[in-house]
Amino acid sequence: MLVRVFYTLLLALAAPLLLWGLYRTKPGKPHFGARWKEHFGFTPRLTTTTAPIWIHAASVGEAIAIVPVIKALKQAYPEQAIVVTTTTSTGAEQVAKLGELVEHRYMPIDFAWCVRGFLKAIKPKLFLIVEKELWLNTLTCVHQQKIPTIIVNARLSERSAKRYQSFSFFTHQLLNNIDKILCLHDDDAQRFIAIGAHQIAVTGSIKYDITIANTVFEHAQNLRQQLGAQRPIFVAASTHQGEDEQVLDAYQAVLQQYPDAMVIIVPRHPQRFDSVAKLAIERGLTVHRRTDTTPIKVNTQLYLADTMGEMLVMLATADVTFMGGSLVGEKVGGHNLLEPAAVAKPAITGPSFYNFEDITQQLLAAGAIEICQNSHQLAQQLVTLFNDPERQQHMGAQGQRIVIENQGAVNKTIANIHFYLANN
Repeated sequence: MLVRVFYTLLLALAAPLLLWGLYRTKPGKPHFGARWKEHFGFTPRLTTTTAPIWIHAASVGEAIAIVPVIKALKQAYPEQAIVVTTTTSTGAEQVAKLGELVEHRYMPIDFAWCVRGFLKAIKPKLFLIVEKELWLNTLTCVHQQKIPTIIVNARLSERSAKRYQSFSFFTHQLLNNIDKILCLHDDDAQRFIAIGAHQIAVTGSIKYDITIANTVFEHAQNLRQQLGAQRPIFVAASTHQGEDEQVLDAYQAVLQQYPDAMVIIVPRHPQRFDSVAKLAIERGLTVHRRTDTTPIKVNTQLYLADTMGEMLVMLATADVTFMGGSLVGEKVGGHNLLEPAAVAKPAITGPSFYNFEDITQQLLAAGAIEICQNSHQLAQQLVTLFNDPERQQHMGAQGQRIVIENQGAVNKTIANIHFYLANN
């Protein structure tokens, strides 16, 4: 109890800063509007009277990752209501794409009174958390109401495990409120066990269970024709602030050997669309934005993907992929390399990929990806791959093989969920 009191006091002190970051206006960021009250537990009731499964996907990445599980759940239990919470408005935008499969609500802030207000309105029968969004008061309140909690697609880096071990008194409070942890890999499972977790299962990553719709390749083929079928093109996916400069440095070095080369940049956060366009224009580059409906000029150098939910199309359009979040020091830890692998594209990542250590090492061992240390090396690797189409195809095929061989996590996850649904 004392741990929760101390934690809540710290949260109260930090709340103004957290809320400022959540609500401040940024270009391209959807507004919360009147729905801001949902963060404080003033949650509208669902349109159904049946007890829903509650899935929390904090933001865009988690919302995208959980889609295969949601679709599989609705196929197995067509009448089962599902409510998905996100913390961010960009995450809500992704959930909206699921249409009538789910209802969306904003996640209450982790004060007990906010969480209780949410639970009173929603009355869930099961709580699924995507990846690692663990909040002490939320977990405690859910546990007190005897609602089972499952962590899905759980991962725990070595660095995070050390942090949890340093605050073992807090960690034990968290873990005692979790009924099952479905881990990505054996390494994650062992780390969870080391910090005191029980009821562990290794189900694999649901991110391997990527279904590529035929329309993705159709849209990619159409876009490639517009951009230039014969031009060497690479995509910089999920880039962060401070990384676009390095990508453009590499691109301008590539231009010395491939003057007709093009780069597609997909910023990780929509509020950065305008700043990336401005950065490129200041460097004298010709920019065309995805949302610009005018014909693409033959001298276009940077194609800015300023839309959401089209990552696979952009990856399938390019010859080579660079995955962002990996050249900005240790603060991000990389992004998921399985998406380029799923569309059979060779990929390059920077040296920081601790969030996807196992996946990255697996793809590296298969010869599907390369690691660059800086923008200079990125440029060298791009030129090497542009010079060798056969190697591009081999790397892409190896990555796609890894994805196919590791699929099945969704079925294992559904089997675990079924156990709790059948016993509640």
